[in-house]
Amino acid sequence: MATPTEQILPSKFFMDVDRSNAIPLYFQISSRIESAIQSGALPPGTRLENEIALGERLGLSRPTVRRAIQELVDKGLLVRRRGIGTQVVQGRLSRKVELTSLHDDLTSLKKQPTTELLLHELIRPDARVARALSVATNDTVLHLKRLRFSDGVPLGVLENHLPPGFANITPEDLESHGLYQILRARGVTMRVAHQRIGARAASAEESKLLEIPNRGAVLTMDRTAFNNSGLPIEFGRHCYRPDLYSFETTLVDK
Repeated sequence: MATPTEQILPSKFFMDVDRSNAIPLYFQISSRIESAIQSGALPPGTRLENEIALGERLGLSRPTVRRAIQELVDKGLLVRRRGIGTQVVQGRLSRKVELTSLHDDLTSLKKQPTTELLLHELIRPDARVARALSVATNDTVLHLKRLRFSDGVPLGVLENHLPPGFANITPEDLESHGLYQILRARGVTMRVAHQRIGARAASAEESKLLEIPNRGAVLTMDRTAFNNSGLPIEFGRHCYRPDLYSFETTLVDK
């Protein structure tokens, strides 16, 4: 995938920055960049010039520029990526808590989902997986681990276990299609799921894959999905970048 070229931020963005104003300079800079993002002048995927170059052009210290950029990273408008730099995010995914797959949700939002398959193996399940899938620990289940991208940006690490009947799902299937899409094509009707949402610190491997600070926070989702006969068809343990991903629910008073 080609790395986007740096976008030199036009000086007009910062013409009204007032160094004598009581408003901190970092906040004035971040506000101007945020306005450019919101107006579309800096579209999603834009790679910004580095902090040193921007600071030199504006006559500002690197700490001031770094804090301005960090404000926008914290708001989910910019993302820092190793080896690439700082980019305008492709849009935060707010996912409704429904029985859909991440692949389906990204597609419905006109995002481009892509997948890197990290693991595809047949294993003996541990007690937790066996219990979730209603199989014995000496059965063979399909163990999958995938890195899901949204418009080229790593979004989530997806780990799934499937019962013996799905052991013949191929790596090629998983690299070009979503898991639920594959299951539906095999005649599976998903009817209900038990799901738990949480948060934790990322592992070293997850931090590297998701391009976040080591041991940074991730959102988590554990899900066991059942077909219309009440049989478990997949057990998933996923983690997502919190700056690019959130869960959305509707609460109704009884």
